[in-house]
Amino acid sequence: MKHKFESYYLDSPLVTGRVFDVFEPEEITKDIAIFIVHGGGWRGGTRASFHEIMEEFNNRGYIVASTDYRLYAKDAFEQIKDIRESYDRFVSILKEKNRPLKIAVYGESAGSHLASLLVCAKPGECGEEVTLVNEWVVPYRAMLHATPADFLYWEGMMPQFWNTMQNIAGAPYEEDPERYERLSLKNYIGAHNPPIYFIEAELEHLFLSEHTLKFAKKHRELGIKSHWKVYPKVEHGFFYTLKRKAAVETLEDICLFLEDKLETEF
Repeated sequence: MKHKFESYYLDSPLVTGRVFDVFEPEEITKDIAIFIVHGGGWRGGTRASFHEIMEEFNNRGYIVASTDYRLYAKDAFEQIKDIRESYDRFVSILKEKNRPLKIAVYGESAGSHLASLLVCAKPGECGEEVTLVNEWVVPYRAMLHATPADFLYWEGMMPQFWNTMQNIAGAPYEEDPERYERLSLKNYIGAHNPPIYFIEAELEHLFLSEHTLKFAKKHRELGIKSHWKVYPKVEHGFFYTLKRKAAVETLEDICLFLEDKLETEF
């Protein structure tokens, strides 16, 4: 299948990191579009890391975007601003193509943290500044891989990782604990959320998988058809390529979830 690949910058003059790619198949056969936020510990990673997976989504008829964000940002609030504005520009592109505004958001690790706030918090609710071109389009669904349930220290967390989280929070926890609450997904879980598929690895070591299980169960209590699944014998960040069985299974499960055909038990 032929594909069309384009990069869109949010600013002129260009601002490093405020850019997203759109992969469009020759024929868009799916009503749902996909918007991807990469991981990398908030200070690393690139939108290009998902190009292989984006191409496979294209093969299945999905139009897909993958966004960068400023890795040098002073804090995560600036990064939330970046991905909100990329998402908003993707909405503009879908409108220009006369496509349905049904957008599923995928995020992994740090990208899952940022994506979860994009999905579950209203624009500006976390305290980020944001300038939108369109009326906010609530994501249709979300696929969140290795998601922090909150932005707080948990017993057993690697000290260097807690240092990384405090760095991107913009202030040490002791100086401003309130900003850590504003960056915590737990405070935005509610009846207004779309269905979420929580993707977890059996060998996860950065974020405790059982914490997102509580969110999936809460959603089910609220009548939201969310899912939670652990993939065996894989570690944090296994879904950047399709060379492993678990990654192929994850992609198939995402497609089932988008079509409301995924079945999971928890």
